[in-house]
Amino acid sequence: MTRFRLLLGATLLGASSLAAPMIAAPAAAAAIDSSDPSRFIETLSTQAFQTLHTGSKASARGQFRTLLGQYFAVDEIGDRLIRRWRPQISPAQYQAYKAALPGFLIGTYADRLYDYANAQVKVTRAAQNANGAAVMSQVIQPGQSPINAIWTVEKVDGGYKVSNLSVSGINLVLTQTADFDGYVQKNGFDKLVAFMKSRSS
Repeated sequence: MTRFRLLLGATLLGASSLAAPMIAAPAAAAAIDSSDPSRFIETLSTQAFQTLHTGSKASARGQFRTLLGQYFAVDEIGDRLIRRWRPQISPAQYQAYKAALPGFLIGTYADRLYDYANAQVKVTRAAQNANGAAVMSQVIQPGQSPINAIWTVEKVDGGYKVSNLSVSGINLVLTQTADFDGYVQKNGFDKLVAFMKSRSS
């Protein structure tokens, strides 16, 4: 799991909408090209890595939160992660989970991106389908072997959003779902939400 999270840190956020406050970042929004899936991933990843050089970690986290809310299908991803438990939890528990998820994603993965500040994402090809595309890419870090990543993107309101990510053959949604399932089985759903809040940025 540690290796998975390190690999994911190289690609998540480019580059995890749930109701969460977003910090405005007009420059980031303007830089994303949604004209086709390949350009979407190329520009999203470039913009995200550029935020690592623009100021403090707090500032970068704010920009990552904006990218997450605008360009990742967090509502859909979040529901898939707790699909097993959704019929069993109350509306209040569900709302608490929704509120905690964006901060959990940022808190868990954003700091790891600093280890990849000099990396680049190179799109190799895209396989389009009726709902979006699978975009194949490599994360290239100087002096290291490339990391293969496949982005699942869906068409949303004339653009694209990331709905899943596989890194070196490890599927983000399936792996995080298994983590959440194991945690809930052992500790209960409320403890999962509390844990997520503790990891929040």
